[in-house]
Amino acid sequence: MQDSDFPRIVAQICKEDARYDRKAYDFVRIGLDHTVKEIRKKEGARSGRARHVSGPELLDGLRSFALEQYGPLSKTVLNSWGVHACKDFGEIVFNLIEYNAFSKTESDRREDFADLYDFDEVFVRPFQPAKRPSGASEAVGSA
Repeated sequence: MQDSDFPRIVAQICKEDARYDRKAYDFVRIGLDHTVKEIRKKEGARSGRARHVSGPELLDGLRSFALEQYGPLSKTVLNSWGVHACKDFGEIVFNLIEYNAFSKTESDRREDFADLYDFDEVFVRPFQPAKRPSGASEAVGSA
C-alpha cells in the first residue's frame, strides 16, 4: 500500500463501518510506526529489517503513544473516535488488514486485542490525585 492510498482506504472503510472516526485509523497507523521505533530501541535494531508487531505489542505501543500525545485527555480523545477498549483497536487493525493496508501472520487473531488493559486504569488513574490514607489529618504549622 502506498501512503497516498491510505486516506482513500480509510474513507471506504468508514463508509462501510461507521463505528470509528477516520482519526482513529490515522492514530493506529502512526501508532504502529511509533511502536516499531520503540521496539527497535529496546532490541537494539540488530537488523535493518522490519519485523512483525504482535497484537499485544501494538496495544502497548498505542497506549504509550496516546499518553505521549494526549496525556490526561487520552481516554476522552480515543472515546470521541469510538475507541473505548482494546478490542476496538483490534477491530480497526482487522479492518485495515481486510483492505490490505496492514498485513498479518497466520497466528494473528482479533482475540489478540481483547482486554490487555482497561482504559480507566491506563488513561485515567495515572492522572488522578493520590488518595490520602483514611484518618490522616493535615498537619497545620504555626507561622
